[in-house]
Amino acid sequence: MDQIIEDGNAVQGRQPAPAVFVLIGIAAICWFVMFSPWTKSHVNFWVAMSTSTAILGLGSLILDRGTGNRENYRWDWKYVPIGIVSAIILYGVFWSGNHLVHWLLDFAGREIDNVYSTKTQAPHWLIGVLLLTWIGPAEEVFWRGFVQRRLGLSFGAGRAFWLTTAIYALVHIWSLNLMLMVAATLCGLFWGLMYRRYRSVWPGLISHAIWDCLIFVVIPL
Repeated sequence: MDQIIEDGNAVQGRQPAPAVFVLIGIAAICWFVMFSPWTKSHVNFWVAMSTSTAILGLGSLILDRGTGNRENYRWDWKYVPIGIVSAIILYGVFWSGNHLVHWLLDFAGREIDNVYSTKTQAPHWLIGVLLLTWIGPAEEVFWRGFVQRRLGLSFGAGRAFWLTTAIYALVHIWSLNLMLMVAATLCGLFWGLMYRRYRSVWPGLISHAIWDCLIFVVIPL
């Protein structure tokens, strides 16, 4: 089968495996249940998010067994400071943007407060532990380590980056919350670029986990 070379990677000229779309469909359903105004009041957000990311993260790892993806989880100690610094930079972007959108948009404050309303559904220490040790890491394993990588095998790294970012943003559409959609888009771009740059899940995983904990528990906006 012919191969296309893009960004230094060999990309197979074939259609993505159905498993990618099955898990993306499951993600869309899970995010609908967690975020839509018709369903979110019937579930505990943190139980639902922990369960959803468990299904998607573990499903990704199981489906990727034996597919030659060891490079995907290549470890280097430099990823620790890269992850920490990038999380602080991203937090700074959101801190600055928070002041700007409050000044420009009357509804921004209400929508941001709505995102933080889930903090009443669990103790703050437990939310921090879940974000740092499970939810953030599992999201990176799924969105970048599985979806972006698998789409890259078929469409090339560049197209896969944009497709994954778009899908990551669109699953949040059920919230009907523009601020959350914008945040998801920015985060998808940021961590997607990190995955393209380092070709390992670890830098974005560390960044995602620390950023989640910072912005939601340690220094909320």
